[in-house]
Amino acid sequence: MRVVISNSSGVPIYEQIKRQVVAAILAGDLPPGSPLPSLRALARDLRVSIITTTRAYNDLAQEGYIANVQGKGSFVLPRSPELVREQLLREVEEALSAALSRARTAGLTRDELVEMLDQLLELPKEA
Repeated sequence: MRVVISNSSGVPIYEQIKRQVVAAILAGDLPPGSPLPSLRALARDLRVSIITTTRAYNDLAQEGYIANVQGKGSFVLPRSPELVREQLLREVEEALSAALSRARTAGLTRDELVEMLDQLLELPKEA
């Protein structure tokens, strides 16, 4: 698992870690049962506090993505396809809301937005 953090993004580091782990789980890059790096190893590799990695892992466990097993580590929990789809739909909705806000700021009309979306839908899928 590769995690990349940015000190200039404005997003807390623990949140960056959490988002990247969730993305890897939802994409299938971290299948159920996969071990995550230890808290200490991840903190060392990212050069952050162990408190930061602990917060990210605790949030992931609280949200049902991983299980923290005392003395053994942290492991990816199974996700039902319905839950994965719901999470992805929520992310799409958030992204569309942000895009709509920017479009309103730019003064775009509904027709212009629909045209943009149609053009994007016609682009070849990313590999």
